Amino acid sequence: MKKTPLQPDNFELQTNTVWSFPERGKWATHDAKYRGNWSPYIPRNVILRYSKEKDIVLDQFAGGGTTLIEAKLLNRNAVGIDINPKAVEISKRKLEFDFPNTTKIEVYQGDARNLSRIADQSIDLICTHPPYANIIQYSENIEGDLSHLKIKPFLAEMGKVADECFRVLKKGKFCVILMGDMRIKGMVQPLAFEAMRIFELSGFKTKEIVIKEQHNCKFTEFWKSNSIKHNFLLLAHEYLFVFKKP
Repeated sequence: MKKTPLQPDNFELQTNTVWSFPERGKWATHDAKYRGNWSPYIPRNVILRYSKEKDIVLDQFAGGGTTLIEAKLLNRNAVGIDINPKAVEISKRKLEFDFPNTTKIEVYQGDARNLSRIADQSIDLICTHPPYANIIQYSENIEGDLSHLKIKPFLAEMGKVADECFRVLKKGKFCVILMGDMRIKGMVQPLAFEAMRIFELSGFKTKEIVIKEQHNCKFTEFWKSNSIKHNFLLLAHEYLFVFKKP
C-alpha cells in the first residue's frame, strides 16, 4: 500500500489574487470528510506568506483541523478552537501523526466571540474559515453555533468575532478569513463583503482580496436547468480576505 506523503508534491506559493486548486490536497491526514472544510492549499499559502516558524497561528473555527495540520507541518505553534466538541475531537485525532518538530498545538472547545483564554496581542496569525451564516449547519442544537443564524444576526455576531480577532492579534500582523456569498430568492446576498466591512470597523485594514475558485461544487442538472430557467448564475467562488492590524 502506498504511504500517504506528509507534504504536498510540487507545491508553489500563490503570487496573484485568483487562487484555484482543482486537486483538493490529500497529504498528511487531510481529507474532505468534514463538510465545508477548506482545501489545505489555502492555509498552507497563508501560513507560509504571513508567518514564520515558531509563530502562533489561531483558528477559532477549527472544524476538521485543516489549518492546525498545516501549522504542525510548517513548524508553527497553533491554537484551534471550535464550539462543536465533535470538531475538537476530529481535530485532535487528525493531529496524531509523527512529525519532527517541537511546536505545540492546543485544541479546545470554545466560542470565537469570546477568546478569554487568549491574552491580548499574543497571536502572530489568524487563519480561519467561519461558517457562511446558515448555508451549512454544523451542529443540531449547540447554543452559540453561528451556523444556525440568518444573515443579519450572523453578521452582528461576526462583529464580536472581529473584535476578539483584533484584540488577540499582535500589531502589524495578519488576520485571514475565507467567506462566500449566498443567494436568496434569486438575488445574491453579498455576505462576504458585509463581513469584510465588519472586520474593517473593528480596526483592521484590508490588505488583499483573493478570489478563490470552487471546484467541489456539485451542481446537479436540477440547479443547472433552473439557473437558465430563472436567469441566475451559479455561485462558484469565495473570497479570501487578508486583514492587517495597524
